[in-house]
Amino acid sequence: MTAAPRQLVFDLAHRQALGAEDFLVSRSNDAAVEMIDRWPNWPHPASLVAGPQGSGKSHLANVWRLRSGAGTVTAAALDDAAVAALEPGSALVVEDLDRGIADEKALFHLLNRARESKLSLLLTSRIPPGEQEFSVPDLRSRLRALPVVEVQPPDEALLKAVLVKLFADRQLAVEPPVIDYLSLRMERSMAAASRIVAAVDRLALATHRKLTRPLAAEALASLGESHE
Repeated sequence: MTAAPRQLVFDLAHRQALGAEDFLVSRSNDAAVEMIDRWPNWPHPASLVAGPQGSGKSHLANVWRLRSGAGTVTAAALDDAAVAALEPGSALVVEDLDRGIADEKALFHLLNRARESKLSLLLTSRIPPGEQEFSVPDLRSRLRALPVVEVQPPDEALLKAVLVKLFADRQLAVEPPVIDYLSLRMERSMAAASRIVAAVDRLALATHRKLTRPLAAEALASLGESHE
């Protein structure tokens, strides 16, 4: 008996909710969530969220952006023109400090302007600023003086909730045993959850199969991410 042919699957983008009501809170990220919720009553005009890739930093930054009306720029695109364009009292998200800063002097100037012009700044990085090297004198100490909250790898409860949310974003219903199976065998990270849900979705579409535990096991194996 020949196997049924697999359907051609196009890798189309799917909707991913990023509003505050969709962010999932647990012990691994509650300090960062509390910091976002305290704005605009921050003790310092700038704060920094640090955490591994896929931990939810950008989601939190987007929640704060929607709340504060902030603009967004990556550190790799930050320059004097971007700093000069900021109006007094405005807000800005600066993402991914660890991936390179286009102009360290511009960042130093931005941190100085934050206090002088009552700017609100939220910075994100995969690693704390104390573990990074900078060429501009005093930039490291200036960044280390900022309030820093770290987002930890997800605990089991958060990981399960994230899997359910990611499947729901793709309009996929999933039974609890499948979630339990995946959460016990996958890498504990948001990035891994995204990869696995995408792989399960592709496999289900390609093979016309329901979202079951055997299908989830096959998707995990295809990614080499099964951690028994």
